[in-house]
Amino acid sequence: MECLSTEIPAEVVDKPVEVKDIVENAKDTEEPAVENDKEEPEKAGEEFAYLERNEFTSEIFKIEVKNLGYFGIGEFKKLLRSTLKFDMTKIKAPTRKEFAFVCFRSQEDQQRALETLNGYKWKGKVLKAQAAKASADPLQKRRAAEDQESERKPKKQRTAVEATCPLSHIPYEQQLKQKSEEMSALLAKYTQELRRINPRAKPHLDKFKFEEVLPSPTVNGYRNKNEFTVGKNSAGEVVVGFRLGCYSDGSVEVAEVQDLPHLPEQAKWAARSFQELVRRSKFLPFNPDGNVGHFRQLMVRCSSATGELMLVAGIYSSNLSEDEQIQLKQELKTFYEEAEKDAPYKCTSLYYQDVKHREAGQTINPVEHISGSTHITDTIQGLQFRISPLAFFQINTEGANVLYQKAIDLAAPTKDTTMLDICCGTGTITLAFAKHCKKVMGVEIVPDAIKDAEFNAEANGIKNCKFFTGNADDFIKSMVREALYEQEVGKPVDLIAVVDPPRAGLHHRSIAAIRSADAVNRLVYVSCNPHSAKRNFIELARPESKQYKGEPFYPKSAVAVDMFPHTTHTELVILFEREPKTKADEKTQPGEEAAETKSEATADAIGGENTASAT
Repeated sequence: MECLSTEIPAEVVDKPVEVKDIVENAKDTEEPAVENDKEEPEKAGEEFAYLERNEFTSEIFKIEVKNLGYFGIGEFKKLLRSTLKFDMTKIKAPTRKEFAFVCFRSQEDQQRALETLNGYKWKGKVLKAQAAKASADPLQKRRAAEDQESERKPKKQRTAVEATCPLSHIPYEQQLKQKSEEMSALLAKYTQELRRINPRAKPHLDKFKFEEVLPSPTVNGYRNKNEFTVGKNSAGEVVVGFRLGCYSDGSVEVAEVQDLPHLPEQAKWAARSFQELVRRSKFLPFNPDGNVGHFRQLMVRCSSATGELMLVAGIYSSNLSEDEQIQLKQELKTFYEEAEKDAPYKCTSLYYQDVKHREAGQTINPVEHISGSTHITDTIQGLQFRISPLAFFQINTEGANVLYQKAIDLAAPTKDTTMLDICCGTGTITLAFAKHCKKVMGVEIVPDAIKDAEFNAEANGIKNCKFFTGNADDFIKSMVREALYEQEVGKPVDLIAVVDPPRAGLHHRSIAAIRSADAVNRLVYVSCNPHSAKRNFIELARPESKQYKGEPFYPKSAVAVDMFPHTTHTELVILFEREPKTKADEKTQPGEEAAETKSEATADAIGGENTASAT
């Protein structure tokens, strides 16, 4: 996928300017070319050529806000969105700087922001706001820089194996040892930081234990979901595979996937067949260098339990008429329905996905069912799960059996336990816990995933469950209230929370909601990206404050599961527990709350950078 590079400080005009002036000035700053050299002016303009396309980009409605002082990206976003009611698309704030860039959807929104923020008083500072130039296209910028290096040595491009399976050349036992050492080092840094932030955590951290990285039952061909890019290889041939680098790094080359050890044969066949279709078609492969073409990506989901194969063709439709889109859908349908009878695999579910620039408020690219069944089915912990195209499901099915059993073992539920599954997806963890608990409840933002979860519960004959659709932080308190309402009088409350969030971790509002739910005393955190989740680990265990009310959760034990053999990634499971507040805890030392507020602001400023870049 395309990704924009980190924002570079833009030149700012001394007075408010029109958007067209910004674009024109971006071009006017280039050096004039020699009259006989016709290629140079084209190269100068290519870095900003994307502004001339008939497509929306918020870069042309950008402003720079100065004199912010020391600030957290979260609090700045709250000012803009909640207090001032701005409809911005993204915020870019370089680390440890006193300025930020804000992009909007229209010139009207941009102008209102300029008028409001210029002279606005915030946190004792008088802000300055000025229109800013659009950023240069990172790919064209990189190419222009390379062209200026006359004696530059050609850079060796990575292979598909090096890009996606960097550990595949190492024996698997050595991979596990390396990952165990990395997890131990990460947890050591986490506990060291927590000792500094919360001295009361020391006795808990002294007892904290990390077991090891458990092996995946399946080492090769374990990935049940893959997203392939349509593009060209170094020889200029149309290829369906993995991109070898990021757009912002100046790379659009795509390599085939037939030699990758972590892909199942079904997925490799799917890539080959789609590649054949694209090469035959009159419609073109998508090229991010100019946003031309149509075939953009292919998502493949497969089931080792049933042999089912789901394909989701991602099509860039901005340059297609309605009739052309109908033709392309029919071409997809015909190709896979009339596939050779002796083909080793068969597409059992086919979808069309409109992959283009999202509109305001749009969080996912819509899918349309074209042919075959609407779902595929897979099995975890002896339970069958129906999976829709966009629903979350663990990448490594056999590894998930190990992962979920470890989560159950750490949580140690009883028949009096109520379990809350935050970010429940299709209900895999929720339903795996169901037979061990009195009741289980799950919440998920993707509506289709909740439909799958409810279907999965009924198909597996599970009655003691309930699912909610929406943001986790909006439902945590209501789920806790429902669990307490149903608790028998006189019986102690046993309420467990399990979180398995996306790679970026939980939003701080969700952490605050869990912290404030006094009835929840045990929490199992399942993380597919422990480096990003470390921020959440700190938020769970930091001292009580205005932002994080409720006693802290202290880490008790941890175990990792190698859900991603041949890669550098590992899934980490941590059990957190908290103790009832004592009278001694209620005595706050002078200045402790102020110090805590300062440490939270520091964490927001550091941890918020990921949020800003993804906005």
